[in-house]
Amino acid sequence: MLSFVPGPVLFLLSGSLFVLSTFIWGGLISIGGILKLFIPTIKGRIAITHVMNRFMWCWAFFNGAIINLIAKVEWDVEGLEQLDNKSWYLLISNHISGLDIATQSYLLRNNIPMLKFFLKKELLYVPILGLGCWALDMPFMNRTSPAKLKRNPKLKGKDLRTTRKSCEKFKHMPTSIINYVEGSRFTLEKHQRQASPYRYLLKPKAGGIAFTLSAMGEQFTKVLNLTLVYPDAPEDTLKAMMLGKVHKITMRVECLEVPQVDAELYFSQPEYRTQFQRWLNQVWLEKDHLIHELMQEQSKSD
Repeated sequence: MLSFVPGPVLFLLSGSLFVLSTFIWGGLISIGGILKLFIPTIKGRIAITHVMNRFMWCWAFFNGAIINLIAKVEWDVEGLEQLDNKSWYLLISNHISGLDIATQSYLLRNNIPMLKFFLKKELLYVPILGLGCWALDMPFMNRTSPAKLKRNPKLKGKDLRTTRKSCEKFKHMPTSIINYVEGSRFTLEKHQRQASPYRYLLKPKAGGIAFTLSAMGEQFTKVLNLTLVYPDAPEDTLKAMMLGKVHKITMRVECLEVPQVDAELYFSQPEYRTQFQRWLNQVWLEKDHLIHELMQEQSKSD
């Protein structure tokens, strides 16, 4: 543990280690993706994808090792025993900081298939990161705006067809896709601007998860409801971690049945859409209660 190192030095060191880890493992994944272009058979491409997933496992492991190096962290995790790394999962989670992906990838690396994300198409052009995500078969989305749909109704359903086509390769090997349904990291400013009805959460956005479920819901074994808490961290959690000031990370995992979503009905019938939103709002309400209980437990132990 290097928590005794002066803050600015520790910040520089931890930042350098995170960047170096991403560069090394992202670079190896990118090389594998380029090689995969020249492999003609599905079996061959699946084999090299397994290798690249292992590189991502190493990235997740080293991120956890860096966290443990720079701070004395207590990992408080429950619910992993019900998971299976040979199943297909859709994960929904609250979103607190830029640290969340590294934390959750590290905690879940041995229990479910390595995490994949729906990404904006623009991220494809980010050096190392974009190529690495493409190599891992993460779907890049180019959502058609409502205005564009209005001008050209023939585009209706194109996004869903593109998503389904992108996800066809997931049928060949177990996959975990994570969706941060709040659409943005939590801040007090956003919470107040939204007039959120929750104490610790932003309002969940149902459209993204409904889109995912309608595109490939039949492939998922379960929906995993992840609740992530940094009970002793200030609002800027990533910065606090890099300064060695985060000492506890809490995660709870709940398995939910997979809701069936009809895309045509969801995007055309308000009543159908409201019913799904009601389900998601209830999940978020229970998550808010759970976070409150976890924060209360931390207060009592301080």
